[in-house]
Amino acid sequence: MTRIYVARHGETDWNRLGKLQGATDIPLNDSGREQARACGLYFETIPVDAIFTSPLKRASETAKIINEQLNVPIIEISEFRERTFGDAEGMTYEERSKVYPRKNYPNQEHFKAFKKRLIIGLEKINIAYPEGNVLLVAHGAVIHTLFQIVENDDFFPSNARLSNGGVSTVSFEDGKWWLKKYNAIDHLE
Repeated sequence: MTRIYVARHGETDWNRLGKLQGATDIPLNDSGREQARACGLYFETIPVDAIFTSPLKRASETAKIINEQLNVPIIEISEFRERTFGDAEGMTYEERSKVYPRKNYPNQEHFKAFKKRLIIGLEKINIAYPEGNVLLVAHGAVIHTLFQIVENDDFFPSNARLSNGGVSTVSFEDGKWWLKKYNAIDHLE
């Protein structure tokens, strides 16, 4: 059974300002680095074979900081980079709501293509670690969409907010992906 611990990257200045990041490559801020260190401590007693990470700075830096505790291979996996939100990137929720009230952002990545690449990424991890525990450091839209791919997607409330540094767990059992836990944040307090 493959078990994937999915951590959302630490906070960025754009997170703090409520700006949509998407594919814009924004680094962690100091608070985000602290959240990443706390995630590392979360995994002190959990065996992890490898860390997979989106190639975007905020995720890869989070992975590197977590790995100071784990000392395992880090593998960049482009399938888990954040969805591109096109012309809406850099805008706050209020700005986006006025300009694009139906969330039809020009030049955004089509949802079907986005979901398809996440499924491919899950398959790659499952093939590489069919009996392993791995950590995946990813992004909000990636994680929300992963929760739509699992069999028990009703386990995750669709309006729930994912915390920077929060950890969720999915596992591959009997040929299907299952959500086991979402948005654990005790380690951040």
